[in-house]
Amino acid sequence: MSKSTARRLGARMRTLRAAAGLSQESLADRAGMDRTYLGGIERGERNPSLQNIIKIADALEIGLSDLFHDVHPPPSPQLTEGHDE
Repeated sequence: MSKSTARRLGARMRTLRAAAGLSQESLADRAGMDRTYLGGIERGERNPSLQNIIKIADALEIGLSDLFHDVHPPPSPQLTEGHDE
């Protein structure tokens, strides 16, 4: 995961956590991970495994698609040109 994607994912997680009224510690407890590790993810300093991303989504009681909503920009039009739909 690129650093910019990691930062966007972390920001998205922080937004969802705050909307759920959870502290980092509460979310970390629900996800079964250390608060400092979760904080590192939220700051975009850590590159979480898929297993940990799933734990976080489950702890937030959301689907993976909700967690990743607007995290990764859509592909460049140049990459999709010439492909039949």
